[in-house]
Amino acid sequence: MERGGLAVPELRERSASERGRVRITALKAMELREGAGQSLVKVETDSGLYGVGEAGARGPATRAGLQWLEQILIGADPLAIDKLYHQMMGMQHTYQAHMPTVSGVDIALWDLAGKILGLPVSELLTGRFRDRIEIYWRGGPADFSDRGAMQAYVDELRAHPHGYRTLKLGVDDRLGEELPADLCTIAYPSNTLKPSHLGVIRRGFERLREVLGDDLDFIFHCHNEWDLPSAIGLCRAVEGAHPLWMEDLLPLWHVDSYRVLREASKVPICTGEKLEGFRDFMPFLSQSSIDVINPDLCWAGGFSGGRRIAELADHYYIPVTTHNVGSLVQTMACAHFGASVRNFTMSEARLCECPYITAMGGVELDVKEGRLAVPTGPGLGIELVPEVLRAELKEGEPYWD
Repeated sequence: MERGGLAVPELRERSASERGRVRITALKAMELREGAGQSLVKVETDSGLYGVGEAGARGPATRAGLQWLEQILIGADPLAIDKLYHQMMGMQHTYQAHMPTVSGVDIALWDLAGKILGLPVSELLTGRFRDRIEIYWRGGPADFSDRGAMQAYVDELRAHPHGYRTLKLGVDDRLGEELPADLCTIAYPSNTLKPSHLGVIRRGFERLREVLGDDLDFIFHCHNEWDLPSAIGLCRAVEGAHPLWMEDLLPLWHVDSYRVLREASKVPICTGEKLEGFRDFMPFLSQSSIDVINPDLCWAGGFSGGRRIAELADHYYIPVTTHNVGSLVQTMACAHFGASVRNFTMSEARLCECPYITAMGGVELDVKEGRLAVPTGPGLGIELVPEVLRAELKEGEPYWD
C-alpha cells in the first residue's frame, strides 16, 4: 500500500486519467437533531457530483472552519486528496487547522473520489481485509444494584435482530442508590473513588458478568474523568468481570499516567476518541502507554488521518477500534475504514439510539451477528434522503449552507 495514495497501480492509473476533470466549487455543512455535537459536510463540484462527510463539531463551528478552508479547496482537484490533506493540516496562521472540520472534509473527499472513479472508498484505500465489521451496542441497565434489571436489559440485547455480541457501558449514570448521585461528573477531571465506592462497582459488574454469561462481552466506558489512583482502583475492581478493555479512564493529556495505569492493570487500556491526528497518537504508542487505540474519524483527520494512525499502531502491533457517536455517514465511514485496516477490531455505532440514522440512507442496513456489511457502491455507498435530513434538521440550522 502506498501511504496516502491509492491502493494499487491500476487504481492510480485510473485516477490519473480523471485528474483535472473535476473542480471543487462549494463547501457546505449542517447539523441534525440529536447529532451528538457533530455536523454533516458536503463538498460540491462543477460536475454535479458531490461528497458527504461528517465533522466532529457543531454546525456554526464547522461552517466557520469551512470558510477558512475555502482558500485551499475551492477550485482544487478533489482527487488530489493527499495534497489537500497536507495543505489543510499544515495551516498555522492566522488559525491552526480545525481538526473536526478537516476530518469532515477529508471523509467527503474520499466519498467524492469513489463516486468519480466508480469504486467504494475501502477499495480506494487498500482493498478490503474484510467485508463486514463488528459493531457494538451502547448503553446498559439503569441500576447495577438490581440483578433483575440487568437480566432484562441483557435479554433485550440478546433478542435484538442485529445479533450484537458486545456491549459498551459505564457507571456514570447507573450507579444506583448505593453510591452518591454526584460521585461522577463526566469529563470533568479529576473525580475520585474511595474503596467503599469501588466495592459497590465491583459487585455490580460481578452481577453483570453473571447475566452476560461467557458468550457476550463488554467494554468499560469512561469519559476521561478519573484521577490515577481511582483509575487503577477501577481496573482492579472490575478485572474479575473480564471487560474487553477500559476506555478513557484518565484525562487525555497525561501520557505518563496512562503508562503507569497500563502497567498496574490486568485489563487492557484504551483511549483515543479525542486525540487529534498522527502527532497526538504518537506518544501513546511510542511510550507503550495503551493497549488499544480508539480514534474518531470525525475528529482525528478522517480517512487520511485515520489510516496514518492505524499504520502507526500496526507498527507497534496495537489493535484499532473506532469511536462513533455520529450519523449514518460516520457509521459507513467506519465500515470502510474497518474493512481497509488490517489491525481493525470493531466500531461503536448509534443505530439503536436514533431511528433516523438508518432512515437517512433510505435502505435497510445489513447487520448479522453484530456485524455490519460494508457497502459496495461508489464512495461511502450511501445516498442521503433529503426528506429525512430536512425533518431532522436542528432548529435554526440551514439546509446545506
